[in-house]
Amino acid sequence: MTNRHEPVVHEAGRKGRMTDAKADPITTEVVRHALNSAANQMKRALVRTSFSPIIYEVLDFAVAIYDKDIRLLAQAPSLPLFMGTLSFCIDEAVKSNGGPETLNPGDALIYNWPFGTGSHPQDMVIIMPVFYRDEDLIGYVAIKGHWLDIAAKDPYCTDTTDVFQEGVIFPGVKIYKEGVLNEDIFRMIMANTRVPNMVRGDLDAQVTGCRVGVKSLLEVVERFGLDEFRAAVDDMFDHGERIVRSYFEKIPDGRYIGRGEMDNNGVTPDRIPFEIALEVKGSEVTLDFSKVPDEQVGPTNSPLPSTISASRVAITMLAGYGEAPHEGHFRSLKVITRPGSMFDPLPPAPSFIYGWPALQAIEVIYNAISNAMPKAVPASSGGCICSLVAWGQREATRQPWADGTPLPVGQGAWDGGDGGIMLHIAESATRFTPAEVWEHRNPWIIEQLALAPDSVGPGKYRGGPGLNLDIRMVEDTLITTVFERAYNAPWGLKGGEEARPNNCLAQLPDGSVHEIPKTTHFSMPKDSVLRMKTGGGGGYGNPSERPVEAVMRDIEDGYISEEFARAHYPHAFA
Repeated sequence: MTNRHEPVVHEAGRKGRMTDAKADPITTEVVRHALNSAANQMKRALVRTSFSPIIYEVLDFAVAIYDKDIRLLAQAPSLPLFMGTLSFCIDEAVKSNGGPETLNPGDALIYNWPFGTGSHPQDMVIIMPVFYRDEDLIGYVAIKGHWLDIAAKDPYCTDTTDVFQEGVIFPGVKIYKEGVLNEDIFRMIMANTRVPNMVRGDLDAQVTGCRVGVKSLLEVVERFGLDEFRAAVDDMFDHGERIVRSYFEKIPDGRYIGRGEMDNNGVTPDRIPFEIALEVKGSEVTLDFSKVPDEQVGPTNSPLPSTISASRVAITMLAGYGEAPHEGHFRSLKVITRPGSMFDPLPPAPSFIYGWPALQAIEVIYNAISNAMPKAVPASSGGCICSLVAWGQREATRQPWADGTPLPVGQGAWDGGDGGIMLHIAESATRFTPAEVWEHRNPWIIEQLALAPDSVGPGKYRGGPGLNLDIRMVEDTLITTVFERAYNAPWGLKGGEEARPNNCLAQLPDGSVHEIPKTTHFSMPKDSVLRMKTGGGGGYGNPSERPVEAVMRDIEDGYISEEFARAHYPHAFA
């Protein structure tokens, strides 16, 4: 048994070829694009049939296709942080069910054990095996999507102290057996959610998306034949590996340290500093999480699958040259963790807000790379997805409702350009819900939705602005907020300055104002106003080098005030 405090090395990508045969380059490219198209068909089916805005508007899900060795063939653009976790989900769910030999065409597994998915139990995974001509297991399709509630102590939590408070667990059981719904499991799901209609609709949508994936993968294999398909996949992986290695070779060999800090763990108030080491040797890169703090008593623990996924996201976003990710892109990356730590917790550690340390890890990895190649990475972004989850009962009907969304932050400036505004890189293909949808579905009014003046990090290139969003409740509402980096401003690079940090305020009808960047089950009576302030991006380069015309344009566009400009760009007024 591995010692609880002994570091463990993990390969981030599976190596080896399935066949010695080679495919011609044109066929390999056609297969690659056909697989990406198949994954996108899964995505469209899910979006068009789901019930919850968090699926069809926010796109809080991931869809992917794997071969029989659980190597990533393709995924559709959705939630990148899920990208590196689905292989763990499939592996663990199939093992829990008894192994591949227990699977048949038409089966579907349901799985949400956090230490196998890397997520909280609300991130439910549906997995279907793919059988070629109903005989040979050739792969899997999987969809991980966020369900609005699965019987945690609250629909969303920042204060859990063990995994059993975080939701009902489905450990790789068959929700469909050879195409027939397992009514016993289905009734358990419906009995363990506050919003059964939404959950039922989203479950059906995930099953539909997986069925589309099975059909689409089989069409690709039938088109080329199994042998040529496998040869093309191996060549595709080898090409992706070469691309990433060619990027790593540009980083000088050495060990580089990045440092970050969590505001708190959701239960105790202490800040949590941590460091991640980036080791480069030729075309091999290792990310070392072994010196991070021990697992926390609160839910800011990132299970191993999400830690590896964050590492994959950070690296492939830099080195993948814009290609859709597949297994080959991960082969030259290793990750070291220490079981029992914040980035490799062990059961029954709480991990409900697992994503927030993973988000910070990506920023810290870039901070480490900046020590070797400052021109290769941007300054810090707002560093969070600034999530709101709200729920209650409608006054007129007493029907339960729930909704949730992440929010965009300012992105860090870089050597050559200003930062923009978008969701954090870990959710870069997702969106936040339009105001019109919110007001139609939920008991609230949007009073302000605007870019935040003076939230940017000054520099030769300025950071992107944050967002101001004010929501007035028209019925009594309960909320959970997760705004990390409220106490740690986004850093600049090469002389660039810090940006505004994230924060969230509740103004109650009695006039009192409460800072609630990270809170669970907070009561917002009718006429309360929730004021959300997302952070800006850090600046890059000395502000004195910003052209005067760029400063004046920022004032004209409302990104900064004249007072802010005079304080940070005095040369523009000389």
